[in-house]
Amino acid sequence: MTARTRLSQAAVEERRQAVLRHVVEHGETRIDDLADRFGVSLMTMHRDLDDLDKRHLLRKERGRAVAFPALTMETATRFRENAALAAKTALCAAVLDRIRPGSTVLMDDSTTLYPLTPALAKLDQLTVVTNSVALAQRLGSAPGVDVTLLGGRYHGDFNSCTGPTVTRALSRIRADLALMSATAVLSGRLFHPLSEYVEVKLAMLASAERSLLLVDHSKFGKTATHEYGTAADYEAVLTDTGTPDTEIAALRGFGVPVETVDPGENSP
Repeated sequence: MTARTRLSQAAVEERRQAVLRHVVEHGETRIDDLADRFGVSLMTMHRDLDDLDKRHLLRKERGRAVAFPALTMETATRFRENAALAAKTALCAAVLDRIRPGSTVLMDDSTTLYPLTPALAKLDQLTVVTNSVALAQRLGSAPGVDVTLLGGRYHGDFNSCTGPTVTRALSRIRADLALMSATAVLSGRLFHPLSEYVEVKLAMLASAERSLLLVDHSKFGKTATHEYGTAADYEAVLTDTGTPDTEIAALRGFGVPVETVDPGENSP
């Protein structure tokens, strides 16, 4: 017999995210059923669930895994940051050459944009305006980047700010480029679970000369409470090769160029 190949940490995390999505979709699931579904031993599934429970992404109870309220799971930054990371990194690499030194760039709170920060930190005379505390922290020490953090009501699940203070500040800014993502996309229409974030996204669109939408495949085929626009509001949409052809066709149906990137490409 040959020894079972040990999975990489990235592969383990991918399985744990899949387990989490399954539990969220069903509300609660028996642990032995999860082990059978994902083809792992009961001991391995217990380790997966212990990890997710420690990160406060679900509750592990006697014999079962229980989801937190859907809104918390939809928006938890600690989950979103690691989801579809290869695709997000490829999207950021694809957008880098559109960012010019000396320009002002709006960035929303999307974790999709996190992999872009190391490359932005190397640019000179760049102004970044964001409502994301995490992005501000990542870029704050870069010598050539001037960061404006839009303060307002702080949301721990998003690690970012919303509210009238944010939207008023955006109304007084004229940016060269807005880089944004979406929580959910269905047939070219964009959705978010919280109305406060819809207001921020719309204000960013109004304040930028050009806007690009970066959305990985995991966001498609879904909706959330608030619909706030379509792909037509953006100069172009960047997605990855895992996005269904029907969704890409729907985006193009709005007359917007769609670029697909391979998650295997180099990072920025």
